[in-house]
Amino acid sequence: MTDTFQSPLTAQRSGPLAGKRAMVTGGASGIGAAITRSLSDQGAHVIVADMDAHGAAALAEEVGGSSWAVNLLKTEEFGEQGLAAAMDGVDILVNNAGIQRISPIQDFDPGDFRRILALMLEAPFLLIRAALPQMYERNFGRIINVSSVHGLRASPFKAAYVSAKHGLEGLSKVTALEGGAHGVTSNCVSPGYVNTPLVQKQIADQAIAHGIPESEVLSKIMLTESAIKRLVEPAEVGSLVGWLASEHAAMVTGSSYTMDGGWSAR
Repeated sequence: MTDTFQSPLTAQRSGPLAGKRAMVTGGASGIGAAITRSLSDQGAHVIVADMDAHGAAALAEEVGGSSWAVNLLKTEEFGEQGLAAAMDGVDILVNNAGIQRISPIQDFDPGDFRRILALMLEAPFLLIRAALPQMYERNFGRIINVSSVHGLRASPFKAAYVSAKHGLEGLSKVTALEGGAHGVTSNCVSPGYVNTPLVQKQIADQAIAHGIPESEVLSKIMLTESAIKRLVEPAEVGSLVGWLASEHAAMVTGSSYTMDGGWSAR
């Protein structure tokens, strides 16, 4: 892996994660950017991995980290050695990159289904697989998978997303069981709808799928199951990820931390 930006101040960082190297996929915007800032604020050197090369480099410069312009739908281009090199020195891996498609199953494009599973389940598996050997050698590692309430519950018109997130929850638990003896923890963070561009785009798609005005999507679709009637803020997710990456969470593994306003309590 070649970093496109490396801060000269990296060695001077302080905080509970000082000396740790983190990678955040889909790190240039939305939830990923909030996680990047949270980990950086605690002293970690953060690699912002994203398809958006400009956005990743800009955020890396802001936080004194580095960036990796990468399309995780093309992991086969790297091969095992390339992925191992990309994970070199990574202590904290946050699998966050994701996309969404809204469609009834009978109309769901099979290509979209495969792409979503490849990006949101296969790519995390490959990155975890590449990161674990070095984490085991150091007897320290944090795997944090940004799942969703849809990793625990289903909603109509989201066959691929729900399938991928359910799979990610299972992968995270297997990683926890295998990594426990080696100082590696693995957990999921499972928010409800987060106030990001991805969710804002869904409002229009959901309106079409359900045949209602966009102005009614939040109240009638997205927030109906939540006890707290608002979207989750990205910084709230970033804060939880920051705690899971810390020494305070050394005994927390194999868990899924919901941040869904009470949705999954039903």
